[in-house]
Amino acid sequence: MKSVIWTVAAVFAGSMAMADGHSEDDVHWSIAMKVNEGMAEKVVPLVTKMSEATMANEPDALIYEYMQAGDAVHIYERYADNAAAMVHMTNFGENFAEEFFEVFTVESVAVYGPAGDDLKEALSGAGPAYLDKIAGFAR
Repeated sequence: MKSVIWTVAAVFAGSMAMADGHSEDDVHWSIAMKVNEGMAEKVVPLVTKMSEATMANEPDALIYEYMQAGDAVHIYERYADNAAAMVHMTNFGENFAEEFFEVFTVESVAVYGPAGDDLKEALSGAGPAYLDKIAGFAR
């Protein structure tokens, strides 16, 4: 009987983790950037266009947010899994990369979660740091 209770509790806990949009398969990252000289007026239109495209075309993009303080801009992105992150990287490369790198200079990239070799290759030009989770939770 104890094993049945623990099994039910484990299944329930697992379903709750899936219900809130987070799982152990999530791949996410934070990118710190600087706005390039003379490009300040292009920041909001570009990131708005990118956010709208990501929302419309990438259902497994779970979080996609830009924050700004002066010429510092940070992005926080979270994807359901490595495949979803690769869909985003493909869309970014095909539709936004050229304009993005005209507007921003990437200063650092921190990647969290199980990034696959294909994603590591796609991000390699930015010199990312890959960090493993050692404790914590998401609600």
